[in-house]
Amino acid sequence: MLKNRIGQIGIPGGIVAIVVMMVVPLPSVVLDMLLAVNLTFSVLILLVALNVKRPLDFAVFPSLLLIGTLFRLALNVSATRLVLLDGFAGKVIDAFGHFVVGGSIIVGLVIFIILVVIQFVVITNGAGRVAEVGARFTLDAMPGKQMAIDADLNSGLIDEDEARRRRADVSAEADFYGAMDGASKFVKGDAIAAIVITLVNLIGGLIIGVVQRGESITDAMATYSLLSVGDGLVSQIPALLMSMSTGLIVTRATTAQDMGSDLVAQFGAQRQAVQLAGVAVGALALIPGLPKLPFILVGGAALIIARQLPKPGEKEAAEERAAAAALPPGPSADSPEVLAHDIRVEPLELELSYDLIGLVDTSSGGDLLDRVKALRRKLAHELGIVIPLVRTRDNIDLPQHTYAIRLHGVEVARGVAPAGMVLAIGDHLDALEGTPTREPVFGLEAKWVPVTQRGRAEAVEATVVDRSSVVTTHLAETVRQHAHELLGREDVKLLVEAVRATHPAVVEEMTPSPLTLGEVQRCLQGLLAESVGIRDLVRIFEALSLRARVSTDPDGLVEAARLALGPAIASSHAVGGELHVLTFEPRLEQRLLESLRGGENGVQLLVDPYFAERLATEAVRVSQQAEQSGVQPVLVCAQPLRRAVRRLVEPGAPQLAVLAYSELGGHLRLTTAGVVDVVESVVS
Repeated sequence: MLKNRIGQIGIPGGIVAIVVMMVVPLPSVVLDMLLAVNLTFSVLILLVALNVKRPLDFAVFPSLLLIGTLFRLALNVSATRLVLLDGFAGKVIDAFGHFVVGGSIIVGLVIFIILVVIQFVVITNGAGRVAEVGARFTLDAMPGKQMAIDADLNSGLIDEDEARRRRADVSAEADFYGAMDGASKFVKGDAIAAIVITLVNLIGGLIIGVVQRGESITDAMATYSLLSVGDGLVSQIPALLMSMSTGLIVTRATTAQDMGSDLVAQFGAQRQAVQLAGVAVGALALIPGLPKLPFILVGGAALIIARQLPKPGEKEAAEERAAAAALPPGPSADSPEVLAHDIRVEPLELELSYDLIGLVDTSSGGDLLDRVKALRRKLAHELGIVIPLVRTRDNIDLPQHTYAIRLHGVEVARGVAPAGMVLAIGDHLDALEGTPTREPVFGLEAKWVPVTQRGRAEAVEATVVDRSSVVTTHLAETVRQHAHELLGREDVKLLVEAVRATHPAVVEEMTPSPLTLGEVQRCLQGLLAESVGIRDLVRIFEALSLRARVSTDPDGLVEAARLALGPAIASSHAVGGELHVLTFEPRLEQRLLESLRGGENGVQLLVDPYFAERLATEAVRVSQQAEQSGVQPVLVCAQPLRRAVRRLVEPGAPQLAVLAYSELGGHLRLTTAGVVDVVESVVS
């Protein structure tokens, strides 16, 4: 709180005080104190500039540069007033005029001119040019950086918070370099003002000393010239430090270390160059007429420094060895702990044949591991569960070009990804050379073609997919289909605790009574089994709590949760706000309602097996007919029928979603894509 008050009140108050200094005369004691503050402020800014890891870590620097420039000019005005009125401007200026330059006017003027030239011609011009080019390049690069952030977000490499932070950094970087482009002009103007103020002090002091005080020209020149030079030096040294800070900031590249650490590391990478420099300097001592001691000392120092510089990677290796030494000794290869780890069944595995290892070898350009990592984030965001780590390993028993996906040790999917090939998907592939196949997820016609024919495949309007994308897409669809099997008891516990942290009342009402953790797990698995995401756990848990007061039947709990998520479920199947639906013929639906019977395995249709087969076949036929017209329909029925109908059509059409009328809501346009009708009586 106090820090905020200092920032909110102290800084504006200080700026107002700077303006007041230009108008109100200051005692010499106060001026001495403020000159010391000015020098300290400049040294502090320089040290901060040396220690920042990236320019944005000191984003307030342009504003500080303006404040520092105004402060120095205010001190110049106050010092000029004291010099011209009293012929004395405090002990600091007097010391700079007598002790620092030895009391010599000529020496003082020469040093002052040299400092001004260094600041104005060398540092300020260079820093201004760097800031100008940096601002231009930063603005030019902004669209590309924004697109890169969007691409990382869409691929799942980063989340929304990280994307928002990176966009803010890009915008702040552009603002910073734009501000530095203008702030560098403050430094240049400060150097010009110092020259003008010094000339005014010299000429004005000489006139006042001769005309008003009746001093001789020699005495007036001796007094006022030393004070003017002292004032110029005491203001130019902090100004030079600020100019150096400006140059360091605008030329600083973004790294993980401060400037000193970078300097040592980069010189350490060039130890041989430092050694050669030491030898060359030492050899200069052999030239007749040159003093030997300085060159021998400097050359020897360079050789000693070269030996002390760390070799590239030496520091990291030492840290790794120290960390390894600090760890307790691990168990032997045949210990029970190691054997228990080896026989453990992984929830999710991706096995690759020996010729597909290049897909995960980053040194050869393989990016499959990065894609799998991004896929886990994307699926977690989509399904609402924590996807387990995908253990990727080679399997010499797999045929060439083959990969396999295992779930709890059981192979659930397999595909091929021939080396040097890309997958072309489309209807006009006859002109392409390659191996005909089926796209592993949707079963579309495809062909593996050589990479060299990629352009040709795109020319015939085929969708071209690289091998890593094929494997990743297949893995993603497999995880979606088996997400309910991946949701373990520990995962459910983590989800419940996450909701407890934000909505404790919801969890307290639901667990441990009337529902146990196992019953909650079964309900969530029931939702995932029908591709319903469980991200909105708060509404799901609220619905489960209300339903559990009546019954803890698993099917009833799942249906209650679906009813709470109804609009979201329907929206996930809609395209452009339009939902294509399949319905039962009204009389058939009524007969099915009359045939519902409860049992140990939930509500079931008590119908003739032949009729049930006919009904499932007709539902699949109507669904496929709608898909051929380019739409992805859902089957809609009465709420009591939904669960039983889903079980009936799932074997023949696992992708066909079955929704209840009560789940549709009123926010979508419904379009009838077909009617399921079976001319058969129901046997009850």
